Order: sequence, then structure tokens, then C-alpha cells
Amino acid sequence: MGQAAEFAALLASIRACRICRDTPHFGEKLPHEPRPVIQASPQARICIVGQAPGARVHASGRPFTDASGDRLRAWLGIGEADFYDSEKVALIPMGFCFPGNDAKGGDLPPRRECAPAWHDAVFAHLPNIELLLLIGQYAQRRYLDRSDMSGGLTRTVQDWRKIYHRPGPHRTIPLPHPSWRNSGWLKQNTWFEAELLPVLRADIGNLLS
Repeated sequence: MGQAAEFAALLASIRACRICRDTPHFGEKLPHEPRPVIQASPQARICIVGQAPGARVHASGRPFTDASGDRLRAWLGIGEADFYDSEKVALIPMGFCFPGNDAKGGDLPPRRECAPAWHDAVFAHLPNIELLLLIGQYAQRRYLDRSDMSGGLTRTVQDWRKIYHRPGPHRTIPLPHPSWRNSGWLKQNTWFEAELLPVLRADIGNLLS
């Protein structure tokens, strides 16, 4: 089996995954039919590791088809055509399925089964990633050094220059979640849009040009 066929088989296995419903490793089983959501191609040079699909993404089967996606694309400075081109951008959530809602109506945390089961295999097929974007604390805890996380999310994102310029196989930038619930955070941390986003957009523009 060639590499393209192997990767296609891996994506098919992820989309057929029912671990969290049939044999959950952490807590209660998923209360609804799973619908794993992922976008990836070995040609992708940008990878975004997000949190988990919300209800709208669960319904559409396409990543970031919601208000958070609109804000994220505005942050990146790209349109839907580039964002949804799997040969340009890989979209890999920490939890592949909508985790359901908590008692207050918010989304539950990403299922903990997904990343250990699938992430290593997916990244093994993504040799061309040059820029890795980590959205939220769940992705940052998995892919950053423990010392990067010692001060909470705000401190981690404030330290983006240190993380971005760190030697390694790719450049990495930590980001807050683009949820509209974080609008207050953006107002309190104006450096994010003034300092981080121009660098992020320039890097992405170079990779897509």
C-alpha cells in the first residue's frame, strides 16, 4: 500500500471511530452518534490543532463552520477557499467529535480518547508542516513544553515570540480560542491583535503565496 492509500485509510478509520461511544476510556460514553471531523493532507504546510467540534460543526461535518471559524479566518487573514484546501491547511481537533453540552449549555471539554488514539499517526503523515497553530489550552498542553503552560493561557500566548522563534521542525504559535465568548479577553489584551496577528498573517501569506 502506497503512502497516499495509507493516509486515506487512516482518515477513513478516524471517521469511522466510535471509541468514545462504544468503549470510552474516560468517564461516560458519548451520548450521541459520533461524527469525527478532520481535514488533512500530506501536502499541507499549515496545521491548526483546535479543541473539538461544536454543535454546528457536528451538523455540517466541516471544521469551523460557525462564528468561531469566521473569527479564526479573520485572524489568519485568509478566505474559505484557502482555509478549506486540505493541501494547504490541516485542521486537527484535540477531540474529533462534538462532546456534548454541560449543564449550563456550554460545550464539554474535548474527549480524551481522540488525541492518544490518532494524533501521532496523523502527524506521521504530515511531513511538510511549517507552521503549527495551537488553539486553546488543550492543544497547548499536548504540544508545548510544560514550562510554557505554567502561567495559564494568557501568559502562554503572551510568550508567543519565545515559542515562535524556538528551534524545531516547524514554527509554533499559541492562540486563544476564537469563540465570541473571548471578546472580553481580546479587549483586555490588545497586544494580541496589534503584535501577534500581523506576524501570523505575514507567515501564512508567505506559505500560501
